Amino acid sequence: MKKYNIAILGASGAVGQEMIKILEEYQIPVGTLLPLASARSAGSVIRFNGQDIEIKEATEDSFEGMDFVLGAVKNAMSKKFAPAIVRAGAVYIDNSSAFRMDPEVPLVVPEINGEDAFANKGIIANPNCSTIITLMAVAAISKISPIKAMVACTYQAVSGAGQDGLYELENQMKALAEGKAVERKVFPHQIANNVIPFIGSMTDNDYTDEEMKMQNEGRRIMHLPELKVNCTCVRVPVMRSHSIAVTVYTENPVSVDDANKAIAAFEGCRLIDDYEGRCYPTPLDTSDQDLVWVGRVRKDLIADNGLVLWCCGDQIRKGAASNAVQILKKLIER
Repeated sequence: MKKYNIAILGASGAVGQEMIKILEEYQIPVGTLLPLASARSAGSVIRFNGQDIEIKEATEDSFEGMDFVLGAVKNAMSKKFAPAIVRAGAVYIDNSSAFRMDPEVPLVVPEINGEDAFANKGIIANPNCSTIITLMAVAAISKISPIKAMVACTYQAVSGAGQDGLYELENQMKALAEGKAVERKVFPHQIANNVIPFIGSMTDNDYTDEEMKMQNEGRRIMHLPELKVNCTCVRVPVMRSHSIAVTVYTENPVSVDDANKAIAAFEGCRLIDDYEGRCYPTPLDTSDQDLVWVGRVRKDLIADNGLVLWCCGDQIRKGAASNAVQILKKLIER
């Protein structure tokens, strides 16, 4: 069996560490694993396939001999190293938003538009976490009738802000339990016992850039250039797994029964119609696994062509690390 040399750019972060875990879990045939990070994190050790591997500092010369590079870094670092990765002949699967709207770069969710990955010119973009989870939940419906519009409200876990977001919620919960003052650095307000209906930066239309990703990225992934999406993104005091309430408007009416059957049959989804006596998933149900759970599918009470549903998925895994590894897996299987 052919083995592949794979680098992880951002190996010290939450998503990078999850990528390493999933490579092992998926039994990807790895020849050399090269964990890379900034100078600050270089020298620390990760565990892979029973071996300790030292994290190296990322430089423009780091990628020679690599077949694939999985990126788990912010935009600036991604843009800095992408040209060197492509020059080295590796395929860069990038989890940042740096290249998502570049028409030359495929934006891929393997179960939805996996074939787009093969049109890459050295870079493939991983979509936004909430976009992935939402589109996984509605993709089966779009096979029955094209989707014209969606109204979504996301309930996003603190893991979406990285390892520091997890630490902040943990520390605030501990402080509250001990009657101490709450400190905040990552989020604009206390997140423990609270919700914050604003994620990202404000744009000209009074939506945030995080909210606009659902429409802009959704159009590319679903091949629906006229798709319209209203989205409100809310940070909630949940460790990991995002939840989304979404109303889907289709060109033709779709029955609840037909939608349920399609969702149940769609790869990567799990329909919840009776799970432990309930008809809905929760973030705890979906943490540390790769399926997007979908429930509470019902008719919209406003429009004849509308369906309402609730979905949950692990932000660190399917929303980021697993989706990237699944793209890699699809490429090597071809």
